[in-house]
Amino acid sequence: MTRLLINFAAFQAGWFACVLGAAHGLPLLGPLVVLAVVALHLGLSRRPAAELRLILAAMIIGVVADSLLVFSGWVTYPAGILVPGMAPYWIVAMWALFATTLNVSMKWLRHRPVVTVMMGAIGGPMSYLAGQKLGAIGFLQPLMALLALALIWALAMPLLMLIATRHDGVSEQVKPVFVQDDWRLSNHA
Repeated sequence: MTRLLINFAAFQAGWFACVLGAAHGLPLLGPLVVLAVVALHLGLSRRPAAELRLILAAMIIGVVADSLLVFSGWVTYPAGILVPGMAPYWIVAMWALFATTLNVSMKWLRHRPVVTVMMGAIGGPMSYLAGQKLGAIGFLQPLMALLALALIWALAMPLLMLIATRHDGVSEQVKPVFVQDDWRLSNHA
């Protein structure tokens, strides 16, 4: 339970640092906090390399997804753009931050694909809408942006949960159970 609370609180701290930092002209603040959250997450993980693979996969998905939104002209970011037309570094950091929750506080979604899709389709746009209300994101075409975000997150959530299941560095590793049929096959060889 303690790990769950730490994970949830660390995510909230990172989210607010990224959004408020970007909104107030300090876009590097959020990624620095996210770096600390990721380090804490990896330090508490049983298999940090597996969690790091998950985080990197989420960052790749995030840079593609958010860059498509920028390229479409539906979303704009006032701070943290290194390459014009690409997602800002602080939002890519948020994808890394989100990945730290997948095998901890969001693990309950693992075997609930319909709920996972719905949470993505609703929760993703709501998070961006909150970021917009705080001044970190601009919606040039709000309806199109929110529809695109709903679609992106409806696809990204189950994909990320699948990747998280495969690269779960938090849970105890389950050892294969001895299967009697395998023993019989090996003795006949």
